[in-house]
Amino acid sequence: MLSLPSVPAPTAVPPIAKLEADATVAALQAPKRRRPLIAIVGINDATETTDYLMPYGILRRAEIADVMMLATQPGPVTLFPVLKVEPQATVAAFDAQHPDGADYVIVPAMSRDDDPAVLQWIKGQAAKGAIVIGVCAGAKVVGNAGLLDGKEATTHWYYLKELREKHPDIRYVRDRRLVVDRGVVTTTGITASMPVSLTLIEAIAGRDRAEAVGRDIGLANWDARHDSSSFQFTRPFALTAIGNTLAFWSQERFGIELVPGVDEVSLALVADAWSRTYRSRAVTFAATSAAVESRNGIHILPDQVAADWPATQHLPPLEREPPAKALDLALRGIEAREFAPQPSEQCRWCDFLSFCDAGQGYVASDHP
Repeated sequence: MLSLPSVPAPTAVPPIAKLEADATVAALQAPKRRRPLIAIVGINDATETTDYLMPYGILRRAEIADVMMLATQPGPVTLFPVLKVEPQATVAAFDAQHPDGADYVIVPAMSRDDDPAVLQWIKGQAAKGAIVIGVCAGAKVVGNAGLLDGKEATTHWYYLKELREKHPDIRYVRDRRLVVDRGVVTTTGITASMPVSLTLIEAIAGRDRAEAVGRDIGLANWDARHDSSSFQFTRPFALTAIGNTLAFWSQERFGIELVPGVDEVSLALVADAWSRTYRSRAVTFAATSAAVESRNGIHILPDQVAADWPATQHLPPLEREPPAKALDLALRGIEAREFAPQPSEQCRWCDFLSFCDAGQGYVASDHP
């Protein structure tokens, strides 16, 4: 514990040069259809919550592509750390309907990086010309599909060593939130699906459309800038995680009511944040066990059938704020419950959601 570093001091991150930004957008432009087809793939038994839901919700907002949520097998997808959803098709059904493949394939982090069905399907889609986008630790899945060898890439800082050991031919790129190299995109950070989705919208429909969607979700600015040195396993993080885990007798469950039209992006961010503190967990509830349809047509299965939730643990309705603001409020609520380090000890935004808020002066709505 004593060998772990304290929180690194914030550093100024230079903006991305226009030439580089333009090249990134150009490399993401749709390879096939005038109206692109985007497939988000997951395995049924634990796919990352934000990686799976947020790209769908953000891209559907833009109304510039057909977006489908897929699973390797029939039945619901259990997300980690929270939520359960019904995919719109299996990969087999997708292939039967679209034999020429997708334009883009988004690969979230998954509980297993070597699932044969998903690896085979991703490789097949790449062979058909799809641009493959590994979100956060989804880069490990993309790497195991053999698509990162000899290419520039990044991933979540916690899994970087593992990725480089398994795939020594990868050329790691520091200080970039997203990296594009010959038809493969990788990103870093739990919320990296936000900037990469907006960048993809810009590539398909232009900057103005991307900025409009960014304003809608509460993210006024974004680009590929990133300070890699700020993200590491620190002493305050470890102490908080250990303390919260040991305090198992005081763990709390916070209810999120599922209502028709619930915003998928807000739901993913808030539920994920409250479920990563080691002291709390978000629980969705509804009056019946029937799936609830979200803003953009996702069917979400409630964790519990209940008419209401105790007022002190009932999280605010999600439709009142844009997603980034909803996350800000969740992080402040986590801090108020003392589930996170004190502000002077907190890690930078985009590290682990449950231990971030304003420790370095950043919150979701004003950090790219």
